[in-house]
Amino acid sequence: MTAVAISFGKFIVDLMHLAGGTALLIRRSIRESLYRPHYLRLIIDQCYQIGFRSMGLVFATALSTGMVMALQFGYGLEKFGGKLYVPKLVALSIIRELGPVFTSLMLAARVGAGIASEIGSMTVTQQIDAIRALGTSPIKTIVVPRIIATTFCLPLLTIMANTVGIFGGMIVSVTELGMDSSFFIQKVAYTVTMQDYMIGMFKTLVFGFVIAVSSCYFGMTASAGTRGVGIATTRAVVTSSIIIVMSDFFLTKLFWILIKWTS
Repeated sequence: MTAVAISFGKFIVDLMHLAGGTALLIRRSIRESLYRPHYLRLIIDQCYQIGFRSMGLVFATALSTGMVMALQFGYGLEKFGGKLYVPKLVALSIIRELGPVFTSLMLAARVGAGIASEIGSMTVTQQIDAIRALGTSPIKTIVVPRIIATTFCLPLLTIMANTVGIFGGMIVSVTELGMDSSFFIQKVAYTVTMQDYMIGMFKTLVFGFVIAVSSCYFGMTASAGTRGVGIATTRAVVTSSIIIVMSDFFLTKLFWILIKWTS
């Protein structure tokens, strides 16, 4: 019982330390992003590294997700004569949930690990201290560009993932389920509304911010040499993924409450 109590207390302390450190990092990032100089070139470079170089991974994930969903829904609903509902189910599932969440998880695995390991290596090799010694803020030159780039690129990648996922569902529906492509497109256009798109886009803004902040925080607090960089990278990916999955529920619940309140 004593060991369990000590472990639980250590977990609570670490959680509070993480929340406090993240809050301080967010405050400093917002404050320093408001003042010049603004390193636009660094932001553009991070947009290329985070957005453009993640397109292949997102494309493959979205295409396979849409194809698998259409196959599962099609064969499952065919027993009950509900095969015609496949376009609606695939489109709404991808745009509202699977597109934003899967894209964010893929980005957390690729980009989050990259950011944490890169900044962690700079921290343990004292490059961060050298930047401070030169009179430049590491928050402004390292953290802020990555937060802005991740928050900006994730919604764009999600738009691509939604389109590719629905296209993959259409391919399976036409080739495996015997549907007409024009019927599939018509049902998707009739079902999906701008509200569905906006809900998914707002989620990705939150998810992108979470990925960037958590990765930068663990990278900036890395220690104990290369072993510490590996630990920071693992913690960044795990923390980002858990927060994405958990916050998705609360954001979905919040949007349904707002929809009911405004309708």
